[in-house]
Amino acid sequence: MATFHFKQITTATPEQFVAALTDFGPGRKEIFANSSDSDLVVYDRGPDWADVKEGSAGVWERLHYDWSDPDHVILTTTDSNTWGGASSHTYTLTRKPNGMTEIDYVVVRDGKNLRGRALELLARTVGRGTIEKAFAGAVKAIEARSAASKPAGVA
Repeated sequence: MATFHFKQITTATPEQFVAALTDFGPGRKEIFANSSDSDLVVYDRGPDWADVKEGSAGVWERLHYDWSDPDHVILTTTDSNTWGGASSHTYTLTRKPNGMTEIDYVVVRDGKNLRGRALELLARTVGRGTIEKAFAGAVKAIEARSAASKPAGVA
């Protein structure tokens, strides 16, 4: 099992980040590079949870999204063609006094078969940078989306 821990500071509020994270509409790939629209399936959704299948490049996972605590969002893998049951994504969002938000992101990858174990090994080595780059890209895209949605004249 491989665990990765990343931190980012963003101008997006926790509400803006959670709104983007839980927007399962078209164009999701614009924010989350590893979630192609053609692989996205929303099975069910409630006010603070969702059951979603997403992925890309032949790797998919079904995730239970839980944002009942909007400052601590947990995505638990419930099924996958690659990742086992200990796999997850956890986002902890902390408001800073200067108006910024700190995002503490933890990814757990538990390969469940030969392909999954190979990807897990790859992630432990050269893949760490790819995961970090995807996270940083998502944060930047969420910031741009949040800035674009502000009414004219609002700083």
